[in-house]
Amino acid sequence: MNFANLLKVAITAIMSNKSRTLLSTLGIIIGVAAVITMMAIGQGSKESIRKDLSKMGVNLLTIRPGGEMRGGVRLDPSAMQTLKMADFEAIQQEAKLVTHISPEVTAAGQVIYGAKNTNTTVYGESPEYLDIKLWDIKDGDCFTEEDVNKGAKVCVVGTTIVEELFGDKNFDAVGKTIRFKSIPFRIVGILKSKGYNSWGMDQDNVMIAPYTTVMKRIAAQTYFNSIVMSALSEKLSDEAIEEISGILRRTHKIKEGDEDDFTIRSQQEWMETMSSTMTTLQTVLVVAAAFSLLVAGIGIMNIMLVSVTERTKEIGLRMSVGARGIDISRQFLLESVMISLSGGFIGVGLGYMLSWGANAIGFPATVPMWSVLVSFGVCALIGLLFGYIPAHKAATMDPIEALRYE
Repeated sequence: MNFANLLKVAITAIMSNKSRTLLSTLGIIIGVAAVITMMAIGQGSKESIRKDLSKMGVNLLTIRPGGEMRGGVRLDPSAMQTLKMADFEAIQQEAKLVTHISPEVTAAGQVIYGAKNTNTTVYGESPEYLDIKLWDIKDGDCFTEEDVNKGAKVCVVGTTIVEELFGDKNFDAVGKTIRFKSIPFRIVGILKSKGYNSWGMDQDNVMIAPYTTVMKRIAAQTYFNSIVMSALSEKLSDEAIEEISGILRRTHKIKEGDEDDFTIRSQQEWMETMSSTMTTLQTVLVVAAAFSLLVAGIGIMNIMLVSVTERTKEIGLRMSVGARGIDISRQFLLESVMISLSGGFIGVGLGYMLSWGANAIGFPATVPMWSVLVSFGVCALIGLLFGYIPAHKAATMDPIEALRYE
């Protein structure tokens, strides 16, 4: 029997039991839709994270204190005081593969204007920090190196602080004086809004001041929490890390073979780490969703076994007029694959709709085309694997016994 006739018989058999066919495809529909949606959310989340990290500068390098070992116990890096002014100056003077550099001191607290207040984090930085983190000024200007040298009580703030303290994010707050932990700061600039990132953090709830001012008047410390800088290019990030490591090992008098008391991370490393984490989570979700496809395949096999039993006389009649076992087997395999693929087609459409809905409620979702192709391939495979047993049963029937079946 040629393929056209097989296809015609398969379609007739499927359409003669619409309700049963729909129920047998339901598991496939749900499984494929779940897999497509999970892949879309995972892919969208990875792209969103990479986009957020790219906004901070793809060639960003960050130096933090490393966890030092004392008495067999690793110290908390945040409690270490290994990054000093001498380190900043040495990198600034000697490093050839970095372009902008800023020491960083942070403190969390309450910022106040009149009777209004809000919680924020103040970042003590150099003026180059805005170039490193790709911040733009909306109103006013950034503080200067002269402000840094004098330890001036000036700052630039994000639009969230402006909105919380002055009632309108578009309010011209330049020149106004606010207080952070009772220290007055004059606003000299307002940053352009960046909104929320993928982790739900408000990037506009930020206050940036000269690092000398934050070190002396707020944090009361002589060391930096970190040092941030930009490599000349993303491709030179690894070479820049090696160069900076050599400078810091010398300034920290670290002997050859001893462990560093600092860590240097590039933005690319953060991107790869976050991407790896999201891939792992995506895989777990997809595997969980894929179990429904396994259950759906078993459902298709059961339905096809019932169909074989119901059509025993038909099978016997076709064999008696010359149909071969392989023709009968192909017919039931084709029916199984068609049921599975039709469920996959509807499931892909439902998956696109769910992904669109996820985007609408704030979950980034991007359906990768390869996931659609893989879904159809898996559906075809399920149809073949779980249709084999019913097809084999039909093909090995004795025509005489089949014709006698009641």
